[in-house]
Amino acid sequence: MYQHLHSLEIEEKRRPSPNYMKKIQKDVTAGMREILVDWLVEVAEEYRLASDTLFLTVSYIDRFLSSHCLSRNKLQLLGVSSMLLASKFEEVSSPHVEDYVYITDNTYTKEEVVQMEKDLLNFLELELSNPTPKTFVRIFIRAAQGDIMPSCSTFEFLSWFLVELSLLDYSCLRFLPSIIAAAAIFIAKFTIQPEQHPWGLKMQRYSGYKACELKECVLAIHDLQLRRTSSSSQAIREKYSKQKFKCVAALVSPSEIPVSYFEDVDE
Repeated sequence: MYQHLHSLEIEEKRRPSPNYMKKIQKDVTAGMREILVDWLVEVAEEYRLASDTLFLTVSYIDRFLSSHCLSRNKLQLLGVSSMLLASKFEEVSSPHVEDYVYITDNTYTKEEVVQMEKDLLNFLELELSNPTPKTFVRIFIRAAQGDIMPSCSTFEFLSWFLVELSLLDYSCLRFLPSIIAAAAIFIAKFTIQPEQHPWGLKMQRYSGYKACELKECVLAIHDLQLRRTSSSSQAIREKYSKQKFKCVAALVSPSEIPVSYFEDVDE
């Protein structure tokens, strides 16, 4: 199953362009994208949507923006239409079009949301399923939880938090979803047990990635965790500061990851 999902994630039609802001967009910026994603996290919380719906929503947005030049006043329209489509695919009972119109404070009409949804469907050629970082982090958690952990639920929620943080960062589009998921697991293990190597042979065999292959993504997400990248977006941190998620947003990893943790290990 993992190999099948990996074969899907590398298909060109399923991958957003990592430089679409420079090559395609003229009125939309990475900062605007971050604000949109941060707001969509709040919308997903308001309507109690599954995190898979959120990840699929962002996937639709990035893939659409990779080939369609959009004016900034239509960016929120793309966001709610993408979430409408994703929620129909993922949710047992999805919010209605009217709910998404309402959540934009009636900035757009029902007809505009439906039309954008049609444009999305045509662009995606009705292929709504797509592996996301959340798909892979769920798989990797099973392997990682075989190690001794103080709290499996804390580790799981922390992994979710880290992989969700990656949604905010446009630069993370250069990484495959499975690499983002693996990097999130790496940092979660490092945060909870910093004295132990977070990526042994077991995780290497399970994921297909060596620690050195994850380094660039690990450092990027580690910076997000430590807020080294400037960001005013707080919805994800507030979400994972709640007791139901064990307040994992408050956990802090060491500021530097030992170089040896990116070297090959023998077990």
